[in-house]
Amino acid sequence: MTKPIPFVKYHGQGNDWLVVAEKHTPSNLTEFAREILNRHTGGGADGLIVMMKPQLRGHDSRVRFINADGSEAEMSGNGIRCAGANILERRPQKRVLAIETQAGVKTLEKGKSSEGKWMFNVRMGAPILAPAEIPFAAAGRTVPLLRIPIKTYRGVLPVTVTSMGNPHCSVFVADFESLDWLRLGQEIERNEHFPNRTNVEVVRLVSMQEIEVRFWERGVGRTQSSGTGSCAAAVAAILNGLTERQVRVRTEAGILKVAWPVDGEVTLTGPAQKVMSGKYLYTSAK
Repeated sequence: MTKPIPFVKYHGQGNDWLVVAEKHTPSNLTEFAREILNRHTGGGADGLIVMMKPQLRGHDSRVRFINADGSEAEMSGNGIRCAGANILERRPQKRVLAIETQAGVKTLEKGKSSEGKWMFNVRMGAPILAPAEIPFAAAGRTVPLLRIPIKTYRGVLPVTVTSMGNPHCSVFVADFESLDWLRLGQEIERNEHFPNRTNVEVVRLVSMQEIEVRFWERGVGRTQSSGTGSCAAAVAAILNGLTERQVRVRTEAGILKVAWPVDGEVTLTGPAQKVMSGKYLYTSAK
């Protein structure tokens, strides 16, 4: 039996998402996500956002982030801006949004917007640095996890390990041409030290105010940008004394801005843009 499922597609700086209301999602969410996210036979995107009723009064929505391989992510910095855009399409008068995620409640403040385009400042929370909370198997390691040796195809590389509600591993390089960073990202994602796998950022220092990053996302692969990845890369650069506390993150799709005040939470500033809406004709295997 074929069921038409309405969806809306957005992208947050090149990181694209399909948004579906919970009432329209089939019971087998993993199977459904893999099919609708397929770029050849489905709607095509890096991830699926399921919009749900909030659990607490005063909040605007609760969301789930599903990766292209059907696994679930705790949080997405680009995805939550797309979720915010979806809410504002229905409630354009809103200026501040509170959205529930597996990584806690995130607050979004709407900036300059136009038809089908929104700018948001997202309060991402404080970075998580304790190994058990990331999680990262690091017996005897001190916090923060800086210059941790990881075995790779390039030999042992020093990495910085953090979490923005989801695990991240940042590798600093001089350039992107002298190594196979896609192979590196794929390898580190499943490194034995990360029990829940990890997102990987390959980071090039541009200046004290700017970094350039390539992203390998857990459960997705290469993405043009990543919100939590941009935050994690900036946090890693700050922790290693490589940048100031306000950082421009140059992604393959454009610039995201990250700030981490002393003793404060990380904020992420970037756009969300509507791409299309439609109905996906889903045929369950059952």
